[in-house]
Amino acid sequence: MSDRLPHILIFNPDQWRGDVLGHMGNAGAATPTLDSFAQTEGVSFANAFCQNPVCTPSRCSFMTGWYPHVRGHRTMYHMLSPDEPMLLRTLRQNGYFVWWGGKNDAVPAQNGFEDYCDVKFAEPDPERLLPDPHSLMEWRGDPDGDNYYSFYAGRREIPAGETVAYDSDWAMVEGAIEQIGSAPPDQPLCIYLPLFYPHPPYLVEDPWYSLIDPSLIPERTPTPESGWDGYPSLMKGIYEGQGMQDWSEERLRELRRTYYGMCARVDHQFGMVLDALKRAGIYDDTLTFFFSDHGDFTGDYGLVEKTQNTFQDCLTRVPLLVKPPQGTPVKPRVSDALVELIDFPATVYALTGIDPGYDHFGRSLLPLLAGETGKHRDAVFCEGGRRRGERQCMELESWNGQDSLYWPRLRLQISEGQEHTKAVMCRTADHKYVRRYYEQDELYDLQADPRETHNLIEEPAYSGVLAALKERMLDWYVETSDVVPQKPDQRL
Repeated sequence: MSDRLPHILIFNPDQWRGDVLGHMGNAGAATPTLDSFAQTEGVSFANAFCQNPVCTPSRCSFMTGWYPHVRGHRTMYHMLSPDEPMLLRTLRQNGYFVWWGGKNDAVPAQNGFEDYCDVKFAEPDPERLLPDPHSLMEWRGDPDGDNYYSFYAGRREIPAGETVAYDSDWAMVEGAIEQIGSAPPDQPLCIYLPLFYPHPPYLVEDPWYSLIDPSLIPERTPTPESGWDGYPSLMKGIYEGQGMQDWSEERLRELRRTYYGMCARVDHQFGMVLDALKRAGIYDDTLTFFFSDHGDFTGDYGLVEKTQNTFQDCLTRVPLLVKPPQGTPVKPRVSDALVELIDFPATVYALTGIDPGYDHFGRSLLPLLAGETGKHRDAVFCEGGRRRGERQCMELESWNGQDSLYWPRLRLQISEGQEHTKAVMCRTADHKYVRRYYEQDELYDLQADPRETHNLIEEPAYSGVLAALKERMLDWYVETSDVVPQKPDQRL
């Protein structure tokens, strides 16, 4: 294998909060694989942020190195068109055998996957798969009850004859392991594993459910006791719609325990894939990434699931762990540097030497991997929402009435109120500013109020901080407002 073309593993769970990691100081998390990985072989970034807090816009962003506003990727139904860059296609064009197993949320269904990967893996035995919990109704209870929109299903039973609750994630992990064992000896391999877990419904089998000690789970961010003044109106609307106001702390802790168990299962599956790389003799030569597309409320503020235009750290801060191939300098540790998911493709291009052929806004993480402590970014950004009248951004394609698990959020996304307003976050190490187009802005002192419970936007003492963050956001928009193709046209 060429020194310039390492194997690549992109292990990409869905909706994993950045604080559910043992090595980040969370005693309730059961993540031994990731903890060991960060301590001995890779770098774990404590302040990694996505560029949109829902699946498709985030994935379009980290597969291109573009912010969502560059080409209008702000919904679940606007994916990467053939004329847009995409990391997997670029790797394939540069000699990689690309195996893709799991979620999509990046390539339009009408275009197919032929240009993006050599294999788009499908479950070999679909009859064996357990039903998608989204399609089940039994655990939800009565439509008028307080569990109907909670996403809480709890412990999952393992069917007779199985050792796990065999679902699509298990099939994808087994498929990746098989592919690694039969990798072409003379071609670099890229494994892309975008798993479903720990995306809710919150549901997991033993032993991962029982690995979690509820008493060790940190306290959640409390539900606003004095009302929702200062918070985005979308949060209040979802809170009212989800109907969980009477849930006890014990019950909410059980929900969070199940989510932590889902993370523990993914940690185990990540270990299985790493072991497969070792058995195949290619682990040392593999550039390995572990990161999520966004986070999850998991009971914080009395909410579950996520939103599309609020930017609390529980939604925007994600795990990001990176191990370079042997020969590339690395200082295993937890890094406090501010980084963005768009830095992921930039790192791939920098390490492989591949010229992607277009301008992007990511910054290579290689200096940070080597131990550099200088400032990588002074601020990180996330954006979402829509303008009034942007009917194409309402996601009407997902609307199927009050039976939908997502009804509390979707009913607000299709309204023309202020709830689904276009918004953008500028976050530094110390402060967070959110510009909201149709309603009150937000400003938080993250050192004094890390849970973001006190909106300081009208506090005179913070006027200087606010002015500086507004200026920083303006600079960011000027810098990233567009990309010009590298190949000029001919003029007549």
